[in-house]
Amino acid sequence: MDLSATGEPVMTHQDPQVRVGVHISKGTCVLTRGGTDFAAYHAWVEFAAPEQASWTAEKIEFSAQGPDGKSVGLKVDLLNDACDGPRDGVPDAIWKVVALAATSAGDVGIRYTTPTS
Repeated sequence: MDLSATGEPVMTHQDPQVRVGVHISKGTCVLTRGGTDFAAYHAWVEFAAPEQASWTAEKIEFSAQGPDGKSVGLKVDLLNDACDGPRDGVPDAIWKVVALAATSAGDVGIRYTTPTS
């Protein structure tokens, strides 16, 4: 690797955000928009902890395949318009994808061990 680095990086964000990606087994989550079904195969879930509050899922972006075989992106805002709670009418299957993302990131308290040299 032709790169060097120095310093002691520190995060001081007052409103930290984490974006977690999960692969979805094709055919296990079908999204329907305008009467057209899309088979989701990947999702990015964005979590935030505003003003040191507990982590909240803000939005989810799906990569999905349409009936024509082309890939599309579908976005769902998970917070209500006042941003103080979950949006009404979000299907259970979408909340299950959010739960998978939270679990895969250690409930967004990401646990990671630095590799030894």
